[in-house]
Amino acid sequence: MAVNANDIEAALRQALAPQHLEVIDDSSKHAGHAGAGEGSHWTVRITSERFAGLGAVARHRLVYHALASLMPAGIHALAIQARSPGEAD
Repeated sequence: MAVNANDIEAALRQALAPQHLEVIDDSSKHAGHAGAGEGSHWTVRITSERFAGLGAVARHRLVYHALASLMPAGIHALAIQARSPGEAD
């Protein structure tokens, strides 16, 4: 089962209640790369109150925890841009 943007978005919205969320499928940019395939490479841009006061590693852990059930379904690479409200874009 390939992961799709709706799956990722739903999991992140449920776990982190983001004010802003973009889920971008970058899989086509990685054709021929080990682990590449439909729904394998993603960029997530997310703004959530849950990130306030946390460093980058803690923010990424929250995102990975929210997506834990989807990782075995085919997410090979995940680029994360996680901010709290009020941080500069």
